[in-house]
Amino acid sequence: MLPGLKAGFTLDARLEADSEHLMWLGLCELRLMNDRRWPWLVLVPQRPGIEELHDLTPLDQAMLTFEANMVAQALKRTTGCAKINTGALGNIVRQLHVHVVARSEGDPGWPGPVWGHGLREPYRRGEARKFAETLRTAL
Repeated sequence: MLPGLKAGFTLDARLEADSEHLMWLGLCELRLMNDRRWPWLVLVPQRPGIEELHDLTPLDQAMLTFEANMVAQALKRTTGCAKINTGALGNIVRQLHVHVVARSEGDPGWPGPVWGHGLREPYRRGEARKFAETLRTAL
């Protein structure tokens, strides 16, 4: 079992394919979406069978809010973005996960949502690692 992984928890295959592990937080695994158009992070609570925020215990809800805020603040500091978008949609990937996306005027798709906008642009070799190190330092 990986460090931080909770017994009985399995990451959705689509999340695993579209993102890279950054670090373990208290409740969540923090992942980087492999799309260089936006600094885009995903928090995945390590609880089996959870699809909705209200499925979490009150303590886990508080912890998820704390971790999402911590990640959003670090992302804003490191990118200098104009706006942080935070969302938990789950229409395609049912497993509860929270997107935290840094947005700036003039980025692809501004001011619209990042979902469904154009084709994903994977990080070039080394770019994701460098960005991940910057975020780890900020956190």
